[in-house]
Amino acid sequence: MNIFNRVRFHFDLRSDLEKEQVIIEEITRGVSFRGANLWVLIVAIFIASLGLNVNSTAVIIGAMLISPLMGPIIGMGLAVGINDLDLLKRALKNFSFATLISVLTAMLYFLISPLEEAQSELLARTTPTIYDVLIAFFGGAAGIIALSTRGRGGNVIPGVAIATALMPPLCTAGYGLATWQPSFFFGAIYLFFINTVFISLSTFVGVRLMGFRHHELPTPERARRARHILTIIVVATILPALLMTISIIRTSIFENNLRHFIADELTQTGTQILSSGTDAATKELRIVAVGRTITDVQQRTASAHMAQYGLGGYKLSVIQGGASDSLLALSSQLAQRVYSQETEKQKLLELSSDNATLTQRLATYTHCEEVAEAIRPELAVLFPAVRTLSLSRTVEVQRDTTAISHFVTAVFAVDKGAAWSASDAHRFEAWLKTRLSGDSVVLLPRMPIDAARK
Repeated sequence: MNIFNRVRFHFDLRSDLEKEQVIIEEITRGVSFRGANLWVLIVAIFIASLGLNVNSTAVIIGAMLISPLMGPIIGMGLAVGINDLDLLKRALKNFSFATLISVLTAMLYFLISPLEEAQSELLARTTPTIYDVLIAFFGGAAGIIALSTRGRGGNVIPGVAIATALMPPLCTAGYGLATWQPSFFFGAIYLFFINTVFISLSTFVGVRLMGFRHHELPTPERARRARHILTIIVVATILPALLMTISIIRTSIFENNLRHFIADELTQTGTQILSSGTDAATKELRIVAVGRTITDVQQRTASAHMAQYGLGGYKLSVIQGGASDSLLALSSQLAQRVYSQETEKQKLLELSSDNATLTQRLATYTHCEEVAEAIRPELAVLFPAVRTLSLSRTVEVQRDTTAISHFVTAVFAVDKGAAWSASDAHRFEAWLKTRLSGDSVVLLPRMPIDAARK
C-alpha cells in the first residue's frame, strides 16, 4: 500500500456513513418547528437573553446547548445539496418563523428587563468578521459529518451549536429593537445571517462530496440559475465581513506598531510614558511623558524612524516637563470636577428621597385634619346627636413586647339628653372607618366637663 492509499484509507468516511435515506429522514425531522420544538426555542431564547443581560458566559452556553435552531439551517443545506425544492421550502418557512419568534421573544424580555446597559457579551455580537465566517463554515462541516456517521451526532451537534453561536445574535437583535439601537439590530442579524449561510453552505458541500443522490431539476437552465443564486448569496454575505476584518486587522497592526515604536524609540530609564494617541485628521502622534526629559535629538531621531513602524506621514508631538505637569493638573482638575458632580448628584438624590419621605409624613399628620373638615357636613346629617368630634393619629406601645400599633382616636361628645344607643355607636364607627380609608379607629366618648371634675 503506497503512501497516497494509506492516507486515503485514514480519511475515508464511507465505512462510517449511515444509510443515506436514514440521514435525510433524520435531518428532515429536525426541520419542523411546532409543539415541543417551538417551546424549547422560546425557553432557550429567554435563557440566552438572561445570560447576555447579566454577562454570564455559562448561561449563554447552556441556552445554545438546548436550542433547536440548527435543524432548519442544516435542512436548507441538505435541500440545496440534493435539489429537493419541497424540503427547501419547508426549511425556509420554519427557519423564518423560528427567527421571527426568537427576535420577538428577546425583544419582549429586554423591554421588561430592568438591566438596560449593554454588557461585553452583547457587544461581541454586533461586529461580525471573516473569522465568524470560518467558524460557521467549519462548524457546519462538523455538523453534517456527525449527522452522516453512525452514533456521532449526539456528541458533536451540541459543540457545533456552541461554536457557531446562533442564539446570542438573535437575542442581541431583540435587544437592539427593545432599546431602539439599529446598530445592534443590524450587526447581530448580519452575524446570524453569516452563521446561517455558511452552515448551510458547508452542509451543501458535505452532501455533494459524500455523493448523496440529488433530484434532477426540470431544465439545465434552472440548475444554472440555482447555482448562480447560491454564489451571489455567499459572496454578498462574505464581502462585508471581509471588509470589517480587514479594518480590524489594520487597526490591530497599527496599534501594535505604535507600541513597538514607543518601546524602541522613546522609552528610557527615568522616563514614564503616561499616554499615547493619534489624531487621524491632523496626522499627529501625541505622547505624554513625565520624569527624565526626552531630548530634541531623541525626538528627531524617533521621528526619522517612524516610517519603519508604519507610522509614515505622522508628526511626533511629545508633551513633557511643565507642559505634562499642566496636562496632569488639568486632568486631575477634570477628574475632581467629575467626582464633585457625581457627589452632588448623589446628595441631590438623597435630598430628593428625604423630601419625599417628609412629604409623606406631613400628609399623614394632616390627613385627620383634612378628613375632619370634609366630613363635617355629613356628620350633621347622618349623626345629628354628635355635637363634637376630634380625630388624631395615635401610636400605642406595650410594656412587655416591642410591638407598635397605629390607629386613629376619635373622641366625640353627644348632645345632653340626645338618644344614643350601642347600634348608633357601631354605625358611627363603621362610617368613620370608611371615611378614613380603612384605618383602625378607636371611639372614645367625651365625658361632660362637670362629670370629669367630680
